[in-house]
Amino acid sequence: MMPLHCAIFMCLGMAVKLPAAETIPQSLPPDNDGAIPRVVNMEEFEALVTNSPFTRSLGVSDSLILTGVAHFEKDTFATLLDTKTFESHVVSKTPNFQGWQLVDVGGHTAEIETWSAKIQIPGGEIVSIRYQKPPPKPARTKSSGGGSGSSGGNSPPLSTAQMTEAKTAAVNYKEGFNADGYPKAPPPEMVAKLSRLSTSQREDINKQMFGLRNQGLGLDERRKIYEGMVDRSLQRR
Repeated sequence: MMPLHCAIFMCLGMAVKLPAAETIPQSLPPDNDGAIPRVVNMEEFEALVTNSPFTRSLGVSDSLILTGVAHFEKDTFATLLDTKTFESHVVSKTPNFQGWQLVDVGGHTAEIETWSAKIQIPGGEIVSIRYQKPPPKPARTKSSGGGSGSSGGNSPPLSTAQMTEAKTAAVNYKEGFNADGYPKAPPPEMVAKLSRLSTSQREDINKQMFGLRNQGLGLDERRKIYEGMVDRSLQRR
C-alpha cells in the first residue's frame, strides 16, 4: 500500500504545479507593437520646444493692413500700412530693406475688399495680410520740432525741404518733383490723372514717394509705384 500512496501523492503534486507553469512570463513584444505605448523620446520634440508657435515672434506687426496692389508688366507691388505708426511699406518680389518679399496676391481685381497679399519674412515664414480701408491719420502734435513726416518703413524721416517740395508739387503737379520717378516733368497722360485728384491727395502721395526715395528705390521702381498710387487714388474717388 505504501508505494500506491506515494504514487498518488506525486500525481497530486504534479497537478498542483501545472497552473503555476502557465504564469511563466512570455517574451516581450517587439518595440513596434502598437498595443503598448512607446517611451517618449524628448529629442522628437526638440524642434517644437526651440521654435514654439506660442512664443515665436512673426516679425510682422499684427497692425499691418494691405492698402493697395499694383501690377506693372511682370512686376507686382503691394503697399502696406502700419495702423499704429502710420508707416508705409512697399513689398515686391525683390526683398525690401527689411527682408520682406511679396510671394502672392489674391482677390478679385474689381473688388478691392477681397484683396490679400502673402508676405515672406526673414526666416522663411509666410504671413497673409488682407486689405482694409486705411484709418484716418491722427492729428499731429506740435511737440516735435523741425521737419517731420512719415517716410515709410524705417527710412529717415522727410526733411523740411522734402516736406515743402511735396506740398508745392501737389499744387504745381504739371512740373513734377524729385521723387515721382520721372527724369523730367510727368507725361501728359499722368498730368491728366493728377488733375482729377485733390491737392491733399497729391500731397499725401508725394510724401510717400519721398519716403520710398529715402529707402533707396531707383527711378524706374518709383515711377511704377507712383503711377500705381495715382491709379488707386482715382479708383477710390
